[in-house]
Amino acid sequence: MKCHQPSPAAKRKSSTSHRSQFGTPQPSSNPSNGEEPVPASCSRERVGNSADVAKTEEKNVVRVKILVALILLLAVCVVATITYLLVDSQERSNFESQFNGYASEVVTVSRERTSQLFNALDAFSVSVSSQAAGELQLRNSSWPLYCIPDWSVRAQRLAELTGVEDPFLTFAPIVQEDDRKAWEDFAKEAYPILYQDAIEKEGDKGGTTAKEFLEKTIPFIFNADVENLELFPSPATDGLMLPTFQQYPIKFIPLIPVMPMNFNIFEFTETAELFQVTRAIRLPAIASFSIRLDTVTRASGSQIMQPIYDRADTSDEDRKMVGIILIQLHWLDYFKNLFLEENSDEGIVVVLKSSCPTNWNTALNITKYKTSHDMVVTYQIDGSNAIVLGEEDLHDPKYDSLEVAETFIDLGIDESKVPEGLCVPTLTLHVYPSEKLEEKFATSNRIIYTSVVVTIFAFTVLVFLLYDFVVRRLQSKVMDRINKQDMIVANVFPSAIRDRLYQAQGNALQQSQPADKTMNGRGFKNKSSDMESAPLADLFPNTSIIFADIAGFTAWSSAREPQQVFILLENIYGALDRIAKRLAIFKVETVGDCYVGAAGLPDPMDNHAVIACKFAREALKKMKDTTHQMEVSLGPDTAALDLRIGIHRYD
Repeated sequence: MKCHQPSPAAKRKSSTSHRSQFGTPQPSSNPSNGEEPVPASCSRERVGNSADVAKTEEKNVVRVKILVALILLLAVCVVATITYLLVDSQERSNFESQFNGYASEVVTVSRERTSQLFNALDAFSVSVSSQAAGELQLRNSSWPLYCIPDWSVRAQRLAELTGVEDPFLTFAPIVQEDDRKAWEDFAKEAYPILYQDAIEKEGDKGGTTAKEFLEKTIPFIFNADVENLELFPSPATDGLMLPTFQQYPIKFIPLIPVMPMNFNIFEFTETAELFQVTRAIRLPAIASFSIRLDTVTRASGSQIMQPIYDRADTSDEDRKMVGIILIQLHWLDYFKNLFLEENSDEGIVVVLKSSCPTNWNTALNITKYKTSHDMVVTYQIDGSNAIVLGEEDLHDPKYDSLEVAETFIDLGIDESKVPEGLCVPTLTLHVYPSEKLEEKFATSNRIIYTSVVVTIFAFTVLVFLLYDFVVRRLQSKVMDRINKQDMIVANVFPSAIRDRLYQAQGNALQQSQPADKTMNGRGFKNKSSDMESAPLADLFPNTSIIFADIAGFTAWSSAREPQQVFILLENIYGALDRIAKRLAIFKVETVGDCYVGAAGLPDPMDNHAVIACKFAREALKKMKDTTHQMEVSLGPDTAALDLRIGIHRYD
């Protein structure tokens, strides 16, 4: 839009018109300092009205509120997540600490028990060797014709050290083929005494008497074919036999109703191999085994073989091995009652691994059960009880990082002394927690603390929303009042003048500083005054001014009531205003019965004179129609009123 240069005549006219409209000179955005004044059309390009500003500000406020809401939501998520993770981390730390304590107890107690067991076996072997040497010398006899005195009592004490409720202890002398007959005769005489002693020391055997035990005892060294239910004399292995002689507790052989006495335990493959290792290294040895108790159930365990020598002197390298003490125990029973505390938590998973393959029990010629596999058994310890989870590593992989792996049994044997093809296992314990244990340490604290944090933030948001609601109500009231005032100002001033007044007032407030004030006798007073402000005067070089006057109005109004005069002027001026609005005529003012308007301002137009003439023509017609219509209510001479119109054109 082109901003026209002012001419002196138009400038004086515009300034005069504004003074007649506004009353007193107003602050202007065009100071009287020699600069070119800015036309109203150009000013409107820079400054919007108050309604537009309000809408813009409202949109900005909404954006800020949305941003604040998103920030609060993000903060709530972050803080709630951090709270949850911190509490969860604390609970997991407590869980891991408690588990490490349990794992340490499992390893420590297991090691102590096995250490006590091997020490007790060694002491028992030395005691038997020492006692047998004296007794055999007094009887002028020799091995294997020896019976360990007080066997039931001594074996029971030894069994208690294993930590197993029902271990199986066997004393078996080494019988050479040449001593077979003498041994069988010696055993036949000894069994009645041994059975009676066992019944007295071990307690009731289900009503079975010593005589009944004796009737079920095979009088020769034998082997058994369980599948065909056959018993037959056992052949010697390398000229040796290892018959069961004393046993704790005494019981029948599984699957066949005979006593195990005189049964050649060389028929057990793992026992025969364990004997070879023990004789080679001249130290106690251990072997793992797995027994199928029936077609479904099987149990993993170990055999510990302690050699017995003819002399008690451990430094004598020429000692002769004359028998063995064999302890057979199941690890399931071993892990029961392992914890020192009765109320220990449940869910400790123990994986027992052997460094050597494990043999199935191949005795009794049960060929369909013969096999070999690596011993990896998983147990779960639940306080004072234990269960077998399976013969493989079945721990939960998610607890791999918490694994506690320690050596359980390592005899430290020189592998070079072990016969080729045989192996002495090292047993290791791998302890893990389980979900069952972790659940005991899982509390609702994570949810509680997180809920508290979320509640606090929710309360903060509610307070924010309440505050926003109150502020919006106050702002709504203020904006209603401002809009009403703005409407009043809009009815008094043109929109361009109104906006420039707002801008001038805003600039005046920004430029007003405390330093611009001086002290007088009555207080502070601003140096600038309204009289020093430049008037709002713009140049409109191409305009047409319209003057319309009601002819006969003075005489007519002198004979009418004020209310009738008001009705007439309201109707006439209202009709003229509608014509002016439609033709884009700017209404300057009304003074009494005089109506002043202008064409070509505040928006310049080339045909301003034509528009002014159109306004005059339509105004004259409208005047006649209006006065004729009001003649009945305002009097007969109302139709005589006429409109005089004058137009002055500026080019």
